[in-house]
Amino acid sequence: MSHCIIMNNLKNKFIIALTAMVMGISLLSSCDSGKKEKNEQAQTVKQENAIDTPTVVAVPVKKGKLSTTIAIPGELTPYQEVDLYAKVNSYVKTLLIDIGSQVHQGQLLAVLEAPEINSQLAQAQSHIKQMEAVYFASKATYDRLYSTSKTPGTVSQNDLEQAEAKKNSDYANVEAAKSSLKEVAANLNYLEIRAPFDGVITSRNVNLGAYVGPGGKSTDPLFVLQDQKRLRLVVSVPEIYTGGLTSKSDVSFSVEALPNQKFTAQVKRLAGALDVKLRSERLEMDVFNKDKKLLPHMFAEVDVPLPSRDSAFIVPKTAVVTSTEKVFVVKLLNHHAVWVEVKKGFQSGDLMEVYGDLKAGDNVAKQATDEIRDGSVVRD
Repeated sequence: MSHCIIMNNLKNKFIIALTAMVMGISLLSSCDSGKKEKNEQAQTVKQENAIDTPTVVAVPVKKGKLSTTIAIPGELTPYQEVDLYAKVNSYVKTLLIDIGSQVHQGQLLAVLEAPEINSQLAQAQSHIKQMEAVYFASKATYDRLYSTSKTPGTVSQNDLEQAEAKKNSDYANVEAAKSSLKEVAANLNYLEIRAPFDGVITSRNVNLGAYVGPGGKSTDPLFVLQDQKRLRLVVSVPEIYTGGLTSKSDVSFSVEALPNQKFTAQVKRLAGALDVKLRSERLEMDVFNKDKKLLPHMFAEVDVPLPSRDSAFIVPKTAVVTSTEKVFVVKLLNHHAVWVEVKKGFQSGDLMEVYGDLKAGDNVAKQATDEIRDGSVVRD
């Protein structure tokens, strides 16, 4: 009996101890859970505050000039280039040059032959003699009538005037015949093809005996002559960059054939208007090529300098935001963000020109995004 009582007491104490332990563990777990929840809530509030009040790095707006260059593809073209054709129908009688020949102004390049022109020349000369004979006869008639008319009543005034008109008409026919002779003689000059300037023959499209001229089958020129001692470097500058160009700007360029060499040239001619299709301005620079390292129609990579205007504001490129709505910078004013719409200018390295409602000394966000809303509170 007493033994059963003792066992019951021990059992009850064990149950009470186990219950107390479970309650303690539950209480401890409840405390830890509450503390964790409070930490999570605090962290959430902190993140929300960070979103609502972002931290930004402020940089001052500076006013000044920003010089930069843009790389534009260009082409080297001959300073002068001409296609030489035959003006009259003829045959090639003599060829005095070939591809690559260096020629000088006035040098004879080829001789053409047209037998019918010689016939036309002889005919024109005969026609002059015929018209001169008629003129001399009418002039003699007029001179006799004029001499006789000095005796009153011998020759009527009308006969004298008609004789004089016939004489003048025959003289005009003589002059017309002489003009025809000059025309035929000029065609003889066209049978000699001469160089209009110093240069290099870069193309020859005829051989001896070939039929050439306006009536010929080939539309190719007889020769192509290029002046290669001086070349034109031609580039097309996009519209946005045309404002800072001058006719005395120096440029540097390189070509793929000579990758380790840099060449320089000076802007000589600006088109003064934009190309309708490309919306760009044509620039030409003179390149002296006495050693003939450069060849016409080579492509070149041209570095064109673009000096800035005085009214530009300079900011880091990261401070300029391009969104679907606008292009802007985030101006910092009394711990508030203010979107200021701007227009982009030139870029150089990490800096950019902007134009807008700013003044020197204004602070803007260095790393700006459209997540920094207009009017929001910021910390710097």
